[in-house]
Amino acid sequence: MFRTLSRPEVLVTTLAAAGILMVTMGARQSLGLFVAPLNTHTGLGIASISLAMAVGQFTWGAIQPVAGAVADRYGARAVLIGGLLVLAVGSALTPFMDSGLGLIFSIGLLSAMGAGAGSFSVLIGAAAQRLPVEARGAASGVINAGGSFGQFVFAPILQRLIQSIGWMGALWAMAIATLAALPLVGRLAGAPPAHAPTAATGGGLGQAVKEAMGDRSYLLLHAGFFTCGFHIAFLVTHLPGEVNLCGLPPSVASWSLAIIGLANIFGSLYAGSCVARYRSKYILAAMYASRALLIIWYLMMPRTEWTYYLFAAGLGFTWLATVPPTAAIVGKLFGVRYLGTLFGLTLLSHQIGGFLGAYLGGLTLTRFGDYGWMWYADIALAAAAALVNLPIREKPVQPVAQPA
Repeated sequence: MFRTLSRPEVLVTTLAAAGILMVTMGARQSLGLFVAPLNTHTGLGIASISLAMAVGQFTWGAIQPVAGAVADRYGARAVLIGGLLVLAVGSALTPFMDSGLGLIFSIGLLSAMGAGAGSFSVLIGAAAQRLPVEARGAASGVINAGGSFGQFVFAPILQRLIQSIGWMGALWAMAIATLAALPLVGRLAGAPPAHAPTAATGGGLGQAVKEAMGDRSYLLLHAGFFTCGFHIAFLVTHLPGEVNLCGLPPSVASWSLAIIGLANIFGSLYAGSCVARYRSKYILAAMYASRALLIIWYLMMPRTEWTYYLFAAGLGFTWLATVPPTAAIVGKLFGVRYLGTLFGLTLLSHQIGGFLGAYLGGLTLTRFGDYGWMWYADIALAAAAALVNLPIREKPVQPVAQPA
């Protein structure tokens, strides 16, 4: 797998993208640790805070195709720099917000837009245009692992900072860490394309989007990725609350999130290697089916620390390991010329699911006092996602002939 990344320029491009994603995803995926402190400080209630988190899930997805389109057209440098700066501002402003609308502005809009502009669609799209074909699968796995490593690093550090200097100080420290990623932008965006980007679709960006949205396989891919977003957003937002309901200390939640990130490093690297050997749709179907089985196991087990740690390790192996095979299918169908835009639209579907996972989790807890119905919904959606990936076609779409 890693022989394809041995060339210095390929390795530098890949690691720069992975480093940026480490920061943006580490910050974003650790926000659930701040739900309880925010609720204690502001008294806004879990539902209101969950709404801000849910808006952030949707915004993170909505900005992906926009950021991807701008990067496809004008280059990734300005998009990535702007994203990191906006993420830092959003993190720094959050401690000053004492209303639901204020949290929606800082967490739901600013932080989410910044993290989204420095995330998968721009990073994988920019890297794919600068890497030879044989290196893309392995590179996507390494880039994705960077995001998982960020979660592994950020979650326990932020929890410790919350306990030592308070949640406000922890958010300000996160803003500083975000700015520290700015030098990596030049290493990625400064690298020249390894080849002239090609697209399987004819015409320009608008024609590419039109053809993609009319393709059955692309829409089925969206349906499966919707479930992935529902699942992940529910857990990153409400796993600390689930742990609290079981009477376990907050450290169990932070270490569970860290274990998810650590396990997904290995899962992402494995998924990246599998993309070159197996059909991506089968990889995705297996991942989604495993999640349904794992949640069933979790519901049958006693709620102990080790149950959460084992659950986190199992979930983490497929957590965001869905990204390399999903991006690979988009690339197979439509080429890499507009990969930032088209994969960005797929991520938007992911985050519509994310909005529902984060918000409905808060409503379910408020209404029923626990998350039981959310777990049942998650099982059903994961099983459905496994099935809808099976009919996906993995061959280039033939361009629609343009009128003379």
